[in-house]
Amino acid sequence: MTTAQDLALVALGVTPGRTVEQGDLSLALAAAEVIDLVGAGALTLDEDRMVPGAPVRTGDRLLDEAATALVREEPFETVEDWLWRRGRGLAAAYVDELEADGPGARGRGRRNPLLGRRPEVDPAARDRAERRRASGEPVLSVLAAAAGAQDEKPEAEQGIADDAVTTVLAAVGNAVMELEAVRQRREIEDAAFDNVWRGF
Repeated sequence: MTTAQDLALVALGVTPGRTVEQGDLSLALAAAEVIDLVGAGALTLDEDRMVPGAPVRTGDRLLDEAATALVREEPFETVEDWLWRRGRGLAAAYVDELEADGPGARGRGRRNPLLGRRPEVDPAARDRAERRRASGEPVLSVLAAAAGAQDEKPEAEQGIADDAVTTVLAAVGNAVMELEAVRQRREIEDAAFDNVWRGF
């Protein structure tokens, strides 16, 4: 299982009182893919630029798709640009993939506020992802916090020595904050429109 798959499983397993926004999760999944691709030798980071290496096959369909989607022309893509481009709709893609690999028929699981359903996924994979999260593994902890799947763990980043991983985690933190600012702007604009409509 990849970091992105583990993150998706953690997000699907959140308690009913916690909300995971699709946009936040999609950005965090795109960040997890970068970290997995760096680990697989498919790319390196030159500051915040993603420099592709030789093509590799990871054995995971979505991660291989991500590797194929890397920009291979200079000046290469920044991590933040990748998060916005690759992240579009990525949460749904991962849920569909986990559901396709799960033991049950599509759509028979409990409803999930994330995507309107809770798919039946491989219990062993879910348990392994949850054990990884519960262990406080730094990368998954920071990504899960960015996605809103667990409380912030600021001390987790202190356990990360890899500069590339730190760069990716900082980028996803910034992107999630930017997305939240957009949401707040929309709420203010919608409230202002409602007030005008009501004559206030």
